[in-house]
This record gives sequence, C-alpha cells and structure tokens, in this order.
Amino acid sequence: MAKISDLSDELLVKILSYLPTKVAVSTSVLSKQWEFLWMWSPKLVYSDYSDINDSNSSSLLRYRDFIAKHLPLHRAPIIESLLLRFHGGSVQPDDIKSWAGIAVSRCVRELNIDCYYFPKEPAILLPISLYTCKSLVTLKLEGIQILVDVPRMVCLPSLKTLHLHTVKYSNEDSLRLLLSYCPVLEDLSIDQDNNDQLGAVVVILPSLLRLSLIIDSYCSSDGYVIVTPSLKYLKVSDNRNSPSSYLIEHMPELEEADIYVNSSPEKLLVSITSVKRLTLHVRFNEDLEPVYHAGIVFNQLEQFKLTISSDGWSKLIVRLLKDSPNLRVLNLDTDNIEVFEEYEPDIWDNAQSSVPQCLLKSLETFKFEGYEGGPEERDFLIYIFKHARHLKSSVILS
Repeated sequence: MAKISDLSDELLVKILSYLPTKVAVSTSVLSKQWEFLWMWSPKLVYSDYSDINDSNSSSLLRYRDFIAKHLPLHRAPIIESLLLRFHGGSVQPDDIKSWAGIAVSRCVRELNIDCYYFPKEPAILLPISLYTCKSLVTLKLEGIQILVDVPRMVCLPSLKTLHLHTVKYSNEDSLRLLLSYCPVLEDLSIDQDNNDQLGAVVVILPSLLRLSLIIDSYCSSDGYVIVTPSLKYLKVSDNRNSPSSYLIEHMPELEEADIYVNSSPEKLLVSITSVKRLTLHVRFNEDLEPVYHAGIVFNQLEQFKLTISSDGWSKLIVRLLKDSPNLRVLNLDTDNIEVFEEYEPDIWDNAQSSVPQCLLKSLETFKFEGYEGGPEERDFLIYIFKHARHLKSSVILS
C-alpha cells in the first residue's frame, strides 16, 4: 500500500485545498516535505469565528499577525477562493483592504468578505483594484462596516455572482454604476437595511438569471427598477408595511419566484405572469380580496404555494385558482393565522357558479398545512374535493 508521502506535491496540495486553512497549516510540522505545501493551496479560509477557540485579545492579535505574515508570501499563482470572516474586531479595516488587494494581485476567482464590528468602527474600504479585477467570478460582501465606494473606472468582465448583504454605499448611484459594468452577471443578491444610503435600486442586467432582494422593514429606498429579461429565478422579501414602488419589466423566461410581502403584491405579480413555480407569502392585516386587479392570468403556472397569516384567505385562493388554468400542484399553508373579521361562507355560492379550470382539468397534487378544522378550512376542503376531478395525491396536516 502506497504511503501518502509518496504522492506528488501537486496531489498533496489538492488534498490540502479541501481542508480548513487552519488544519492545512498544521500539516507543516509533519516533515520538511509538508512544511510549505499549504502555502500552495488555491483555497484559503481565514475566520476568527471558527479558527480561534480562545477569543482573548492576545489570541486575536496573534491570528491577525499570522495572516499578515503569511498571506503576502502565499505561493499559489492563482487564488481560487479566499474567505475573510471576522466578527470579533481582531483585524483593522486596512488589514481587510490589504488582504483583498493581495488576492486581486493573485488573480482571485472567488472573494468572500464577511465582517461585523461594533457600529463606531471605521468603514472597510475595498482596494480600487478590486473593481477592475478581470479574474473575479464571485464576489460576496457582508457587513455594515463594508463601504462600496465605486470608482470612475470599473470593469468586472468575468463577474457572474455578486452578493451584497447589509453593506453601505458611498452614494445613491454606487449600486447602479457597479452593476452597469458587470456584463455577464448571472446571480445577484441584495440584502438592504436602513443604513445602506441607497435611493432607488436600479437593476438593468440583460444577462441576469437569479435575483434576490431582501428589504428591511425600515429601509429608506424609494423605488425599484428591474429590467432583467433573461431572469429565471426571483426572490423578493419586502418587510415594509406600506407597498414599495416597483417598476418591473416583464420576465418572459421566469421559472420560479418566491414573494414575501406585508402588503399588496400586485406590482410584483403583474410582472411575473410567465412563472412556472410560485411561492407567495402574504402577511398583512386587511381584507385579501383586492390583492391584484382583474386580468392577471398565470397561464404557465404549474406549482403554487400560498402562505397566509391573516383571515379571508379563501377569497384569495379561489381567485388565484381561477387565474391559473394549468395548475398541477397546490400547497396551502395557513399556519398561525390571526383572525380580524368574521368568516363569510357565502363566498362559496359565487365560487360554485364558475369552477376554476385547473380543478376540472389539471390539478393532481394538493397539500394543506396548518389545518385546524375551522369552518373556513372545512368549506374549502369540501370545495376542492368536490371539483378536483384529476386529483392523484392529497395531504392534510394540522
């Protein structure tokens, strides 16, 4: 049986690349052959959250000094991925800027910076060279200390994945400027809080395939302009209590959408009528009937999950069934409903007169979660089982 020491250095470096950096470094004491092998690993993870068991100041300082000493001497000609995660204030903003600059000089392909300090700590400025990095394919930034200060010269020709979570922007136009120089971007995730300093959020990206917007309840952005004709997946989680201003062009290629709102989702629904799989979570304390205007039809919708946390849900579900003529899978979750008005059973008199086409021709799978046996729930189940002629599977969970 061959010994691991008989393997080539190239193969050993590949093995080390699958280990946490701290573990890979520990192999340097095994022998002279192993002493510097870890410094050729193309994948690096530096994290004071996972790498330091003793979080006292001296341990944190030694860890910072270790990175400052060895990262500039790292021998891999190309850094495939670098993760910098610091939540304990063990490093300074200039450290992050310097280490990111080193990664750029080594043709980094994936850079992930995750930093949370105390609110009064100075901002983390990224190196200007990062905004013109031709090798960068994935960039993930997370932390209120990170300031996205986009220079005039921007060019990210290879960037396909961009995640910006609770970061700050130097001005209202920073995000638009950054996105306009990402010609092949496919995956964009934006998580906004109330301190990001953005005005309108403008996303005009013909290449984009996935878009995720997480909007804090106190977010100050005054509107969303989205032009993404190639989009296949959309997630919008809008936690504000008043409707946001959305200007969204039609998404003809959309396959899946997850919509979570506290108010009417009409401006979102009207733009995603081509969707095939839709999850809609409505959380608002008012009559659900006017969620969207007449004329919106989901002709391609095959799978639909509806989660509601207020009463009157049967009005909405019947309306959606009528507007989804080819629906095959229906998943309804009414868990934790808050009751604000009396149930009106006369809804079923009108529903019986015009049974949705999907019940008569296409619905095959039905799942009801959060069933408590109330009159509205019982009447809805009677309605479904009476008219769903092609139902093959049904599950009722309390």
